[in-house]
Amino acid sequence: QVQLVESGGGLVQTGGSLRLSCAASGLTLASYTMAWFRQAPGKEREFVACDTFIRNTYYSDSVKGRFTISKDTAKNTLYLQMDDLRPEDTAVYYCAKYTAGRAVDSYEQPFGYEYWGQGTQVTVSS
Repeated sequence: QVQLVESGGGLVQTGGSLRLSCAASGLTLASYTMAWFRQAPGKEREFVACDTFIRNTYYSDSVKGRFTISKDTAKNTLYLQMDDLRPEDTAVYYCAKYTAGRAVDSYEQPFGYEYWGQGTQVTVSS
């Protein structure tokens, strides 16, 4: 079965960097659109970035230019390099796999994804 396991979260100061990892099993990452979402306390889960099955990348406006999504096909792992972190980036970060066969019109919507990891906490102190 498909498993997604995130790691790499932690506590960092404003302006610092973290790299999140999402190790996948039961699927080949290179063949699917994968994404990172985040959810802060009391807020809805929001799109952060995705890396599509044809290797296009998309970012939310709030992280564009600071975060970089990538896939390591040899390790079957999805990454999110986060630089210039801000307190408003504090959230639980989740990786997710886009639903197989779904039209390519819901990359930014949580309902478009069929598998999720358990999440990793990122806290940015001011």
